[in-house]
Amino acid sequence: MKKILILGAGIYQVPLIEAAKKIGLYTIVTSIPGNYPGFKIADKVCYVNTTDQEAVVALAREEKVDAVITAGTDVAVPAMARVCDELGLPGLSYEAAMNSSDKFYMKTQYEKYGVRTARFRKIDYADQDYMEKLADFEYPMIVKAVDSSGSRGITRVDSAEEFPAAIATARASSRADYYLVEEFIEAEDEFGAQGFVVDGELQFVLPHGDYLLHLATGVPYGHYAPYALPDDIMKDLFEQTELCVKAMHIDNCALNCDFLIKDGKVYVLEIAGRGGGANLMDLTAIYFGIDYHEMIVRCALGEKVSFNTGGDRRNPASYVGTPNDCMMLKSDKSGRIVRQENNNDPDDPDILQIVFDYEVGDEVRAFRVSPDRLGHVITKGRTLEEAQAKNREAISNIVLEIE
Repeated sequence: MKKILILGAGIYQVPLIEAAKKIGLYTIVTSIPGNYPGFKIADKVCYVNTTDQEAVVALAREEKVDAVITAGTDVAVPAMARVCDELGLPGLSYEAAMNSSDKFYMKTQYEKYGVRTARFRKIDYADQDYMEKLADFEYPMIVKAVDSSGSRGITRVDSAEEFPAAIATARASSRADYYLVEEFIEAEDEFGAQGFVVDGELQFVLPHGDYLLHLATGVPYGHYAPYALPDDIMKDLFEQTELCVKAMHIDNCALNCDFLIKDGKVYVLEIAGRGGGANLMDLTAIYFGIDYHEMIVRCALGEKVSFNTGGDRRNPASYVGTPNDCMMLKSDKSGRIVRQENNNDPDDPDILQIVFDYEVGDEVRAFRVSPDRLGHVITKGRTLEEAQAKNREAISNIVLEIE
């Protein structure tokens, strides 16, 4: 029986574990100890920190794994890639992982290859003269931890007085010795996309709309597809993503992408060489009518995977799929769950998933970043509007009381 090592045991790794088990793989999950749902369904659990590259590589050697994957998080990507390189497994290279998971390396490659992106500066946390390095930047700016995900460690600053707190926020979410400052782009639109690369060829780019909670920055709490954009923007989207793939040397993996539109052109915020969290892999699977998690697993095994978008892969406007809407359950206050009920019809064909991450009696946090979610609801419809209306209806039939 072939073995697969899955880095992380959270809610977004669970479908990967299930997909691997479905095709007969022995699943080994590694993470720090905690109440993670993946521990309950994996064949073997190992308590190794996914950021400890040496320990992860040693575990992979000891177990003689045939594949390694992660999704929904950037922090495990370098260790995954180290395993691929050192054990000769298919998947992301370590060079590509660093370009993908460290925003400084990523932006440097973008600049080198001419990808449209915001201007940036790398600054050491120990550097007290950071304002001198930013003399030619205008407010607002964005301070970013270079190695975090899920909107953590990112703050918009509108004045010099706001920098110390923003830097502290970045540092609290980072293991690096430096952070990034970007010019803020006053965008006409902001959206994300999922994609996939096989043997150096971009297979598709599926744009999706994002529901954002506007705090220090926009924090996504849901997504939907399709996301309608003009044909010229769609083609530019594919071309910019294709350029990023070359710039970052990404291959044989899923892509999680974030974009802006300014003056009718696509600008790249960042692209990661892994499947997206916040149900974005589910969104892709539903839209294209495929088992997307299984395809990610099979690609990690070195099997060839192909995608039928229903149109020209180079023109996302031509893709044909099932409209769907994914929304997190969240709370505006921290506390303990005292009541949790799902009063929806279990046989409603347009309600695809309702998942609770916690049980009555559990302590939860007010929603500030994506990992603060309490669960999710996924719906579909004949049109996007129907899918969105169904999701709102489904959430209205859920009772969550927190004290």
